[in-house]
Amino acid sequence: MVDVKGRVRRWVGRMLVKRIQKNGIDLSALSFIPELTKVPLQRDVMDPLPQLAEWRATEPMRKLELPFTFTAYLVTGYDEARTVLTDRDSYSNDIRHLFHGDGPATADDIGGLGFTDPPLHTRLRKIVTPEFTMRRLARLEPMITEFVDAQLDALEAEGPGADLCKAVAFPIPFQTICALLGLDYADSQAFAKLGSDRFDATNGGAAAFGAVSDQRKFLFEAVARQRKSPGPGLLGQIIRDEGDTISDFDLAGLADGVFTGGFETTAGMIALGTIVLLRDPEHAELMRRGDPADVDRIVEELLRYLSVVQVAFPRFAKRDMELFGTHVKAGDVILTSLAGANRDPGSAGEDPDGFDPFRAPSSGHLAFGHGIHRCIGAELARMELRIALPKLFQRFPELSLATPQHELSFRQLSFVYGVDELKVNF
Repeated sequence: MVDVKGRVRRWVGRMLVKRIQKNGIDLSALSFIPELTKVPLQRDVMDPLPQLAEWRATEPMRKLELPFTFTAYLVTGYDEARTVLTDRDSYSNDIRHLFHGDGPATADDIGGLGFTDPPLHTRLRKIVTPEFTMRRLARLEPMITEFVDAQLDALEAEGPGADLCKAVAFPIPFQTICALLGLDYADSQAFAKLGSDRFDATNGGAAAFGAVSDQRKFLFEAVARQRKSPGPGLLGQIIRDEGDTISDFDLAGLADGVFTGGFETTAGMIALGTIVLLRDPEHAELMRRGDPADVDRIVEELLRYLSVVQVAFPRFAKRDMELFGTHVKAGDVILTSLAGANRDPGSAGEDPDGFDPFRAPSSGHLAFGHGIHRCIGAELARMELRIALPKLFQRFPELSLATPQHELSFRQLSFVYGVDELKVNF
């Protein structure tokens, strides 16, 4: 018997793959993508959707119904997530085979540590790792403190009803990363917008991939300028140390990874963390006191609880294998829900869906990923949060939301969760 439905499904899949390669796909507009497939990128305010917990309890690796020619699975359990993220031999992170032609992004636009495999990944990470050790990062603390103080001044100057995102949450990590890399701050607004757009599927794949391409173009131009006259930042230092042994493509990819990994995520943490702490006056007071042990513990709990990076970089199976009782074929995609894994009772303990500022800190949470692709800027993000949040609550002891939480516009379909506007009173 002829499998008509199967043929039609495969034909539709081929057409969609061609379309994404050329024009991008609006994930929020494709009515024939089941709503359950969007679950990993959606939330109920701060919480993952209930379906995610149901899947974790009954099917910690679940097949996703996607209209593509490849098969995708979503991992939601903590132990399962660590297993996948730790395995450096069974998967490839290189997604360039999905991009070619004259679409909004091509294979030449995709690079950086997150989409690179060993041995290239090993070499590139070794180049930038020294800049992100605690000893080297300590040099940035006075500069970050100055950025924070200046942006709190800007918030105060705006007066009650000011936008915390615009005045504080976005500028602090943006200025920090620009200074770290040695980028020109003149193009801040346009470049910052691209950092948000590339993670947001709400306006469609074409818009997101277009932002990737535009941002990479910006970085290629910055690298070209640094080649002629290396500056004091990380880009200039790499050029002085590595010379022509590192290509402009790889150098731009490193800058891209550092920027996008350290800007949008930390901005989201500052804004969302403020909302969470304002829910309970005792929690806000604990942060206001600024005791280092309390601040460290609260920051770790915020990282676990919020998990702003909702899904880890996709992994492509290199070979056929059995994974958690499922037969996975070479080329299949494994997606890991970091938000789901961090709410696993097996790792978080009692009341994993609650925010508990007294929860024993766990360095095992997966907010920064895990394994060889763990976020290289994790300690920088922690430093910014440990400086910014106590200072914010100390400077404005009567801080409150100007808009009720249920009326805020949270991102509806984004790999990096956040809110684009947060008006506050003080």
